[in-house]
Amino acid sequence: MSDANASELPELTFVLPTIPASAGALIRGSKGRLLILKPTYKGGWTIPGGVVEIGESPWDACRREAKEECGLDVTTGRLVCVDFLHPRPDRPGGMRFLFDCGVVDDAVLDTVVLQPIEISESRILPIDAALPLLSGPVRRRVRAGWKSKRVRYLENGRPVQGISP
Repeated sequence: MSDANASELPELTFVLPTIPASAGALIRGSKGRLLILKPTYKGGWTIPGGVVEIGESPWDACRREAKEECGLDVTTGRLVCVDFLHPRPDRPGGMRFLFDCGVVDDAVLDTVVLQPIEISESRILPIDAALPLLSGPVRRRVRAGWKSKRVRYLENGRPVQGISP
């Protein structure tokens, strides 16, 4: 191969893949309870969280969404789950990060202020009562991360063969 001047080389163009990401917060009350939210834009219940914006880390997105959706300042957390959702015709798929933000004092949970454009209602329920209200993938992530001492890797909310829990 001969030496070539950089200006004589063909220009390579390519597109890097993009993977949408979101982050959610397990916000616990006393006695094994979980804060859940009723979104206005879709059916069912969910946990505080949302899309990771360009240039934002998943942890920053988790904290921002908790503040925006229910007025809570999340200052500590632990990553408990990473979930890859395969794309489908009706959704792009992507990465979902779940952070356990610890037990919040009941007096603080009483100060939840909902963002009315996105959230119509909140509840603080025992985990066994909250889980059936959550959508399938969120329910599976929350169940996997609820008592886990380690970060769990899931795909479509389910354990993956060959990946230890």
